[in-house]
Amino acid sequence: MVRGRGEGRLVDSLPRMANIKSQIKRNRQNEKAHVRNTAVKSSLKTSQKKVLTAVAAGDTDAAHQSARETSRQLDKAASKGVLHKKTVARRKSRLAKAANKTGGA
Repeated sequence: MVRGRGEGRLVDSLPRMANIKSQIKRNRQNEKAHVRNTAVKSSLKTSQKKVLTAVAAGDTDAAHQSARETSRQLDKAASKGVLHKKTVARRKSRLAKAANKTGGA
């Protein structure tokens, strides 16, 4: 196992273009899914941040409203397979806990 040019990868593991039709298609599909999943994850981070900023500002109504919207987005991400359902459950729980700290219901 010879290392190449200090890049930390094996010389034999250079990226290659697939020459099998089904693998070329699979690579295209994976790239599209990757782009879509990245966009969804980024959107989720933004909406979670909205909840946390509302909590920090002490705005109860905005915190609860944002938490509901974020919860819905998280459920959609789980149903589409972007996030694992237990990851979604954990994040929803943490957001609800944070929103409830502001008081009120």
